[in-house]
Amino acid sequence: MRLIDSPISLDEFRSTCYSTFDRMVKIDIDIERKIIAADAEMHADLEEILLEAGSKQEDVWGANIYPEELDDAYIEYTSLINIRPSVGNNSMEVESVEIRSKIKEIVESLILRSTNAS
Repeated sequence: MRLIDSPISLDEFRSTCYSTFDRMVKIDIDIERKIIAADAEMHADLEEILLEAGSKQEDVWGANIYPEELDDAYIEYTSLINIRPSVGNNSMEVESVEIRSKIKEIVESLILRSTNAS
């Protein structure tokens, strides 16, 4: 498992976050603190890491990254931790366009897919 709070290249992400699944990496994103926990068997494990690091549960959302995908299939906004009827999210999929947008922005700012990442 890895906490990502500063930008890394996609190559570094691939080399350090493929230990659990072959094509997919589970991630949890704190949309307020703009950090990512990555690479666990379950999103709940990643959520626990973020909560221990000071995140608030209502700010943590689960997703999956497919590093080899180049289009919108790169991020899948699905996780059991996303089921939150109290905030209007009744499925595993992040239903809020605003939250999905925040997740995408954070992922793209911390996992740099271009070759000129620093």
